[in-house]
Amino acid sequence: MKIVDMRIHSIAIADPPLRSSYGLHAPYALRTILELESDDGVIGISETYGGEVPALSLEAIRLNVVGQDPYRLTGLLSSMVEGEGAGIDRSQTYLVPGENPLDQTTRTYAAIEVGCLDLIGKSVGRPVCDLIGGRVRDRIPFSAYPFFKHAGGGGEGDDLRGDEYGEVLTPEALVGEVKQMIDKYGFSSIKFKGGVLEPDLEIEAIKLLHQELGAEIPLRIDPNSAWTVDTSVRVGKALAKELSGGGYLEDPTAGLDNMAEVRKQLMAEGITTPLATNVAVTSFADIPRSLELDAVQIILCDHHYWGGMRQVRHLANLCKVFGIGLSMHSNSHLGVSLMAMAHVAAATPHLTYACDTHYPWQSEIDEVVAGGRVKIADGCVRIPDKPGLGVELDYDQLARGRQRYEKCPYRKRDDEAQMRKCIDPRWKRMLPRW
Repeated sequence: MKIVDMRIHSIAIADPPLRSSYGLHAPYALRTILELESDDGVIGISETYGGEVPALSLEAIRLNVVGQDPYRLTGLLSSMVEGEGAGIDRSQTYLVPGENPLDQTTRTYAAIEVGCLDLIGKSVGRPVCDLIGGRVRDRIPFSAYPFFKHAGGGGEGDDLRGDEYGEVLTPEALVGEVKQMIDKYGFSSIKFKGGVLEPDLEIEAIKLLHQELGAEIPLRIDPNSAWTVDTSVRVGKALAKELSGGGYLEDPTAGLDNMAEVRKQLMAEGITTPLATNVAVTSFADIPRSLELDAVQIILCDHHYWGGMRQVRHLANLCKVFGIGLSMHSNSHLGVSLMAMAHVAAATPHLTYACDTHYPWQSEIDEVVAGGRVKIADGCVRIPDKPGLGVELDYDQLARGRQRYEKCPYRKRDDEAQMRKCIDPRWKRMLPRW
């Protein structure tokens, strides 16, 4: 079997005005859909970050892909998988995911790997999860992912979308948003994006969620490094009860040294709330120092910037050896990425927390998966009894996504610029802010 064609599709999908410490989501999120076609006419697909750079990076290796055997291609490209840099230079702390030049080759490799695995799976009639180690679960648990947000459902001009959740800029409104998500998708854990309002208001939001939902629903909060060490410790103390029982405090402050200091001070108070990260530890090179400092007790991996599905499974084995918890990070995405995440999770025994997903923030109008949205029921995605990733492309929908990309002015993610454009012309991301 040989790959005879590689097709790269830059698309745009509507995104609501969600807030984080990075700033404000633009009206469109950008994604790239990749197709790898074999000489047998079988097509493998994958989805990765969008915009000009990811598409150009894939185009740059076309001659290394077309004509190759998909069973061997990822081995031939293996020099790409480690990316460049380590520690703070490699971290996502100061750059939004997908915009770090030091993991550009890693993200490109991951997109090729997923496409090859989907192609191989469809060729031999086996699901991807069974190709990368064998499934240990059929249903993959995901968390609700509530954000503070401004009014609006995303899109621009004649493509404005309905606003399912309305404006959410108070603790009370956030509770309402979460209850809507639970009613619709059946989530049984909550990951709350903080770092937006004053810390006391975000403490109040978590306490209200705990009161409304009860102790059986684990709560997590991620302020994306917006706080000082002192503020992080104060929040950790205030929420010791609410973040217990399967909760965690994610990236409260910037850098492994600061995370380690937060951990040390909380432990001195008898507070064992684990610290999680998806920005301070983003490569294998970051792990030794994190272990030395006891800075991170949970890693939120991402097969896109960790270098693919098999790299995540390697990471899981390492985490199990050293007693580190594992979950999965998410970005704005469609069903192809959701199914790739689900297949990795299905084949990863050491998955200790429900995965993140932005999927509820995207809509049927933008989905490129044939048959419409991937179903989330009881907070879980089920691995279908189909080969590969278990999904195919709807080419009419894909064409609409390309048209949106061509019409919209966005070519990279820049939450800071969007914040200045729409909310405050003087706004600048500050770490720490509180």
